[in-house]
Amino acid sequence: MSGQSITDRIAAAQHSMTGSAISKAVCKATTHEVSGPKKKHLDYLIHCTNEMNVNIPQLADTLFERTANSSWVVVFKALITTHHLMMYGNERFIQYLASRNTLFNLNNFLDKGALQGYDMSTFIRRYSRYLNEKAMSYRLVAVDFTKMKRGIDGVMRTMNTEKLIKTLPIIQNQLDALLDFQANPNELTNGVINSAFMLLFKDSIRLFAAYNEGVINLLEKYFDMKKNQCKDALDIYKKFLYRMTKLSEFLKVAEQVGIDQGDIPDLSQAPSSLLEALEQHLASLEGKKTKELNADTRASTLSSAVSSLSSTGMSFSRMDEKEKQQALEEEQARLQALKVTHFSHLGQIASESQVQSCGGGKASSGRSGNLPPSDLFDLQPAFIPAVQSTPSISTVNSAWGGTSPAQKCTFAHLVAALYRPEMQWSQPGEKKLTGGQNWQNKTMSTTQWSPAPMAPQPMPVQHVVRSLIEIL
Repeated sequence: MSGQSITDRIAAAQHSMTGSAISKAVCKATTHEVSGPKKKHLDYLIHCTNEMNVNIPQLADTLFERTANSSWVVVFKALITTHHLMMYGNERFIQYLASRNTLFNLNNFLDKGALQGYDMSTFIRRYSRYLNEKAMSYRLVAVDFTKMKRGIDGVMRTMNTEKLIKTLPIIQNQLDALLDFQANPNELTNGVINSAFMLLFKDSIRLFAAYNEGVINLLEKYFDMKKNQCKDALDIYKKFLYRMTKLSEFLKVAEQVGIDQGDIPDLSQAPSSLLEALEQHLASLEGKKTKELNADTRASTLSSAVSSLSSTGMSFSRMDEKEKQQALEEEQARLQALKVTHFSHLGQIASESQVQSCGGGKASSGRSGNLPPSDLFDLQPAFIPAVQSTPSISTVNSAWGGTSPAQKCTFAHLVAALYRPEMQWSQPGEKKLTGGQNWQNKTMSTTQWSPAPMAPQPMPVQHVVRSLIEIL
């Protein structure tokens, strides 16, 4: 199966006719094509989550409707799109998902009729459980663990003991659901599941970073806790060690499928002596006879453990910084491309305006096109955001509302000159430079022209362009 199906094209056309741009984008992002959702559709949906006039429940419901499809490709891509918006969209989106009583009910999903249907259906069921758990975590603590502030003054490092003991099991449940995806390298065989795995990989790094900082805080407080708190904390730490091992296996799969080794953090485990010290301390609080370590040995063991876990946290931080830098570079490239396209549209509009409005170099109002420079500075900036495609001259005039025809003509002449430096003389009887000392008439080649002094060199166009940009 490759390319969009007829059903996809018909659905997109229907949404175009009804004027539902969001539904059309969701449809385009969740086609039957066996590849991940296209970036342009995901970026548009992310933009929609940041618009206050966009109905977030409607957007979410549209995605939920796509998961009712019988095709594993459509359902999987709907889950991927939802996950992407949870990660990169406005927080309003995940807030709405967390407010719902149910999200994805795909525990019995099975596509029997398609190639890879049985295998991919298994991963769809696991993936949907993770997204449900991610939304549930937000519902319980009102924060996305993958986005919370980290570091020495981060949320998990400054949390009090009681809240910490309640929060860490929530992180454990979400991490368990993520690691239960359990994809082997030989099962990551198409662009759809690969897209899902990449999002899970990024979530695993950020989620475990928060988990790691919470455990560091827990260990630092352990020897000052009450007996019941120590018992809960010890159980949390033992589960933490087990999940660290499972995460290592998950990251090995990521490395085997081609993720750059530099993007995979190093996991440093605390010394085994720390677990022994924690158990001995709890036993002493329970009144059991045991040989507890002295204060100096215990402090040294704890310091070594915190240092090891902190190095793991620094590794996670480097990964975050690298991804932020990549995102910044992509955004700068996108803005540059938009800027080039925008000014290209300006040139086209100015050329059309010059032909239709200026009347052979004269403004529509009858004034000469050679206006004082001050008139050019009066051009309304409202014209700029109005240009998204090359409109008709009537559209341009409407966008320039309130600007005099003479100003329009002046602006058109200026931009057209900047974008047409190769413009040739076109009126009969005008002259062109042949490269020698003489001028020749284009229509009468036999006429000889006397040498004339050359006009002074014009100012570089770059300065004019720069001034125009500053004006806009």
